[in-house]
Amino acid sequence: MGKEDTAKTGATTTADTAARFDEMHDGSGAARPHYHAFEDWLHSVPDQALQAKRREAEIAFHRVGITFSVYGEAAGNERLIPFDMVPRIVPAAEWRMLEAGLRQRVHALNLFLGDVYGEQRILHDGRVPADLVLDNHEFRGEMRDLRVPGDIYSHISGIDLVRAGDGEYYVLEDNLRVPSGVSYMLENRRMMARLMPELFARQQIAPVEHYPDALLRALREAAPEGIDDPVVAVLTPGSANSAYFEHAFLAQQMGVELVEGADLFVRDDTVYARTTRGPQRVHVIYRRINDDYLDPNVFRPESVLGVPGLFSAYRAGRVTLANAPGTGVADDKSVYPYVPDMIRFYLSEEPILHNVPTYQLRRQDDLRYTLDHLHELVVKEVHGAGGYGMLVGPASTKAEIEDFRQRILAAPANYIAQPTLSLSTCPTFVDSGLAPRHIDLRPYVLSGKRIVAMPGGLTRVALREGSLVVNSSQGGGTKDTWVLEA
Repeated sequence: MGKEDTAKTGATTTADTAARFDEMHDGSGAARPHYHAFEDWLHSVPDQALQAKRREAEIAFHRVGITFSVYGEAAGNERLIPFDMVPRIVPAAEWRMLEAGLRQRVHALNLFLGDVYGEQRILHDGRVPADLVLDNHEFRGEMRDLRVPGDIYSHISGIDLVRAGDGEYYVLEDNLRVPSGVSYMLENRRMMARLMPELFARQQIAPVEHYPDALLRALREAAPEGIDDPVVAVLTPGSANSAYFEHAFLAQQMGVELVEGADLFVRDDTVYARTTRGPQRVHVIYRRINDDYLDPNVFRPESVLGVPGLFSAYRAGRVTLANAPGTGVADDKSVYPYVPDMIRFYLSEEPILHNVPTYQLRRQDDLRYTLDHLHELVVKEVHGAGGYGMLVGPASTKAEIEDFRQRILAAPANYIAQPTLSLSTCPTFVDSGLAPRHIDLRPYVLSGKRIVAMPGGLTRVALREGSLVVNSSQGGGTKDTWVLEA
């Protein structure tokens, strides 16, 4: 799923049944009220019928082609992302709280991006260390004083949530560059409606099928001023990209063109697509290419994925890039601890959703504590992704801990550390039957004239017993997420 498909190991990878929060069952083992209808359905369906439904889902996903490429393996090696039939169900009141927290957080992050590429008030005020931003690899000086349409930098945001043993939700990570996975959310819902239509008829489950329409609306609202009927395109690195299925899927669902860099050209600071009918102007580009590869004239000169002159057209206000270049500085792991302060600074509000407590190893006190407690903590590289550059203390050997200690001492500012949380579990079909497996949740938030959080999002599940690694490249699967409307 690309850069943002990160291993969610902000917790132990050992058995922690005593502390974990079970999404479906309470402490006595009884189903929670919002799971009653599903539990009744589950008990009413014979085991053979359940097995048949699981096989039907696997065949259907193969037929549709919902696969992902695995980097580092043989070219063309693709896998089916495992799908689990037990949904993650969120009651209405719980979702209202999450929705408010997500909208608040994304609003503050967009204000932060506008500020650091503009007046830099939060830096001058000392709320966020200036060097943490200005010296950050993801800070793009080319974006300074560039006014973006609607002051929106992150049009599509994926905010990763986990629930700890006390039942409280925490934000684990903000994905503001090219968040992926929404196609699996949509296909999971289609599959569940096909496998258990009686459940959807019996209870009010918030729809997600309108996401492509909402995405297209947000993108069109981001068009340059004076454009009444903007043309939108999805820019992909190509079929070798791990998330290519999603790029093609979203373009098809929105009814817009899927283009590669070679399909576009710039003339007089205006972007055009090559078509069989001749050049067609493009006003909004939903880019699924990282900043470095967007324009070889400005970023990496060796890039063949981007479009020469694209950034010049962007600076001239002739095209909108979603998400904006430079958004990565707001989802960097070293900046993450300051998001609550951003909310207070820009919105004069207290954060609704809390961060996981985080030690910043650039600080001497935090560094000392972390080095003394490596066996208890999760340590992450601030630019790490995909489960790499990370130490999970409780699951590591003494040799691994000592090796990581030396890496930290060599460059402390490159790391953060977090306490081990016990992530919540949800019953999941495995070879032996139903068993608890750890999960996270990635809701998707669209920022246009309004900030809209899609009900639910993508629930990812660590299918290996005791594991908290939910990313697909390391054996993770997905579940449908139901938000009850009443």
